[in-house]
Amino acid sequence: MTFFAEGQSDPTVQPVPASVVAQVDAADTTLSNPQRAVIALGSNLGNRLETLQGAIDALEDTPGLRVKAVSPVYETEPWGVDPDSQPTYFNAVVVVKTTLPPSSLLERAHAVEEAFHRVRDERWGPRTIDVDIVSYADVVSDDPVLTLPHPRAHERAFVLAPWADVEPEAKLPGRGPVARLLGMVTRDGVAPRGDLELRLPE
Repeated sequence: MTFFAEGQSDPTVQPVPASVVAQVDAADTTLSNPQRAVIALGSNLGNRLETLQGAIDALEDTPGLRVKAVSPVYETEPWGVDPDSQPTYFNAVVVVKTTLPPSSLLERAHAVEEAFHRVRDERWGPRTIDVDIVSYADVVSDDPVLTLPHPRAHERAFVLAPWADVEPEAKLPGRGPVARLLGMVTRDGVAPRGDLELRLPE
């Protein structure tokens, strides 16, 4: 596993071409006063990379939502379970702009999970896909249906590392800079997969 020193970025991360940025920005004209949201994806069953890409494409197909950035892929040891009891995860983070309110974005996240046959029969159990809203604009809410930001995002390297790659200056509402939070947690069992790539939807 390769880990990068604090302040050092993954050399496999390439900037988004200007033409792609322009294309995505042009698509924003279909959105009125969009909010920025960050969504974490994870999969440890089936074709993990294909499933992550399918989830990204499904999010892009959502009316009132545009995928703005897609992080590198990380491979992660399962969290909260016995070692070697589950396959490893592929994790990624996407940044979106959306006119959907948080409750509707959550409904869409659950719909994407259901489309990929996500089963919720065991806490921290294996899953084909996990679609978690990490943050929504600057909203801080303890609503039990959707707590914002995600209550454990600040302590999970498999969320913070890909997010820091794609948005180095990002801040987690109520917690501070993502880069600083990442420096406070262990990266053990969380490794960048420079040989894998997820596409920004066209």
